[in-house]
Amino acid sequence: MESTSIRFAGAARDLGRSARLCGLTPPAFTSPPRRNDVSRTIRRRANGVTVAVALRDRPWPAVLSDMIEGILVANEATGVQADQIRSALWLAVAAPTTVEAEAA
Repeated sequence: MESTSIRFAGAARDLGRSARLCGLTPPAFTSPPRRNDVSRTIRRRANGVTVAVALRDRPWPAVLSDMIEGILVANEATGVQADQIRSALWLAVAAPTTVEAEAA
């Protein structure tokens, strides 16, 4: 199994691509957050938004959830729009990539 940091980078790439397809601006992703007492932080700056997610000792679905919710918060998506985007983003990380599908 690949390392968590490689999985994180791949998920950031896939979620960023899907966010752009949904008309959103994907944030930058980093890990870990500067604060030790939270699992996710969001920092807004003039040049964009950065979502920092804790990876260590956390289930992978929790990491993905923080990344997805970070995209929604960064883009100020709410209500039905947020629910539709959330579904599309989950599909982006749930579906095997073309390379993985060809290897199977």
